[in-house]
Amino acid sequence: MLMTILSILLGYLLGSIPFALIIGLVFYKTDIRKFGSGNLGGTNAGRILGKKAGIAVIVCDVLKVVLAVGLASLISQIAAFGCGVACCVGHCYPIFAHFKGGKAVSTVYGFLLSCSIFIFHNAWYFVLPFLMFFIVLYLFKFVSLGSICGCLMSSLLITMTKFSLNANNIFLIAASWFMTILVIYRHRTNIEKIKTGTENKISWM
Repeated sequence: MLMTILSILLGYLLGSIPFALIIGLVFYKTDIRKFGSGNLGGTNAGRILGKKAGIAVIVCDVLKVVLAVGLASLISQIAAFGCGVACCVGHCYPIFAHFKGGKAVSTVYGFLLSCSIFIFHNAWYFVLPFLMFFIVLYLFKFVSLGSICGCLMSSLLITMTKFSLNANNIFLIAASWFMTILVIYRHRTNIEKIKTGTENKISWM
């Protein structure tokens, strides 16, 4: 139990590392919290600092979850799932950035990637939500909508394929839906903008 609690704490601390802020300040002398949406995520970093910076932030945000969940999986599956949730919470409410962070999309995909590697041993749990994200992005040009749809698909996929009374699976399903709801909640202003027709659309696809 103690190791599980420590792994969750580690997940929160690693999730709290604000790579968008670090990359912006170190390489661009820019605090992206003062520009665009003010969000410490890959999308805002890409809009403010450029495509390379945005990609770098996304990769770093994904890898911090892969590292955390990979280490926690050495303890137990429940520790890994709890660690993944903690990473997402830390990313959204980082202790290292006054609890104002990103919207958890990259960290959710980091969770799916790490689970596919260390627990499921099945890449489809990462690939299918990722494909859904790009299909919706291609059709509607909204990063926010693609992100929400990708996360919803991941939770539906996990629920359909892992549903059982097994404690690990119950915890996994609960963790997955918690993260999806968190993503939707963090995108609530984007949802309102989509309704009013003021949400930013991508131009590169």
